[in-house]
Amino acid sequence: MKIEIRSDLYKREKYLEKIRGFYHECEVIKVLTGVRRCGKSSIMNLIAGELLTGGVKEDNILYFNLDKKPYNTVTTAEELDALISENSKTDGIKYLFIDEIQNVEGFERVINSWREERDFSIFITGTNSYLLSGELVTKLTGRYIEFKILPLSFEEYIGFKKLFGKSISGDNLTELRSYILEGGFPYVVRLNSLNDKRTYVQSLIDEIYEKDVKRRVRIRNRAAFDAVMRYIVNNFGATTSIQNIVDDFAKTGVTIKKETVNRYIGALISAKIIMPCERFDMKSRRSISGEKKYYLSDLSFYYAYNTDNRINFGPVLENIVYTYAASRDYMISVGRIGRLECDFILRDNEMNYSYVQVAYTILESRETEDREYRALESIKNDNYPKYLLTTDTLLQKRNGIIHANLIEFIKDGCTF
Repeated sequence: MKIEIRSDLYKREKYLEKIRGFYHECEVIKVLTGVRRCGKSSIMNLIAGELLTGGVKEDNILYFNLDKKPYNTVTTAEELDALISENSKTDGIKYLFIDEIQNVEGFERVINSWREERDFSIFITGTNSYLLSGELVTKLTGRYIEFKILPLSFEEYIGFKKLFGKSISGDNLTELRSYILEGGFPYVVRLNSLNDKRTYVQSLIDEIYEKDVKRRVRIRNRAAFDAVMRYIVNNFGATTSIQNIVDDFAKTGVTIKKETVNRYIGALISAKIIMPCERFDMKSRRSISGEKKYYLSDLSFYYAYNTDNRINFGPVLENIVYTYAASRDYMISVGRIGRLECDFILRDNEMNYSYVQVAYTILESRETEDREYRALESIKNDNYPKYLLTTDTLLQKRNGIIHANLIEFIKDGCTF
């Protein structure tokens, strides 16, 4: 089958670098998950292109996008199995790409059977974590690797604009403000007017509800679901609990059960609209049950609900750092140290920790500076690095804490 290598795709190297070592592995299924329209399909196309340019024959690449013709009518396991069988007559390793595989009911047993053929390297994408629930996880424990894809981070946003000839301000703060207000969905960056960008994201929210929420979670009251979603989106970066939400609704005369709120939040997490961040007590070394912060997979979800373009830099910058760290596979939690709070505790795959505090500026006053440093300075008895990320260009040194410009840190792709 003809595989089109597209020249209009931004090369998202940080994701490709993670996946390359598994291109030719037939034992494990490569699963790309992420919120709808975040760029999973483009990454799959980039992988197929790298295989072709690396010498893999075109007949050995099977590429099916189940959201588009002519494959959007494939909805049963039997139809999917027949489609793969009809196109896999060549010798050697076959590279099987299936986009939006959750459109097929019972796809798990089909994928598992072709994996067991031993000459198939399989890549699949899906919008939400229902893809990794039920039979797929039960049958394939240890047989798949999940790669979590996010919308464009700030440095990718700049690279994307360069690729498509969009004007880029020479002032970092101006460009950061544009990124905050527009968000990082690839198609949004290509649109010209802010109104068009907001319209697209609003339609995307409706699409996510119809395809990724309603089909998989029983929603008896759409208005109640929308109210919970709006509450979470409008309070991103704030510590909250299910009980807090129920109580806040009660104050406005709305009665909603804790179980319902919990189920709706679970649906938002599964659809990859929000991401939970646990709070961790650094003295007891235990998670704080019940209390969480929720961050947005893309800031455009907030501005799609709010016409006000004013930026509350506190939670916004936290959100940017959170998604940046998540895109680099750090485990993330919020650290409580007595009455103080460290914005993020990060842990990498080698069990190395780092501590991160985020602020717009520390130059307003000595009191502001002391407040932002205090939590980091109270962390004792380990030598893991501590970072204070701000938008300041005048940086200082204090007690071994790394004060870095947040914009440059992210643009340069730095690690913690």
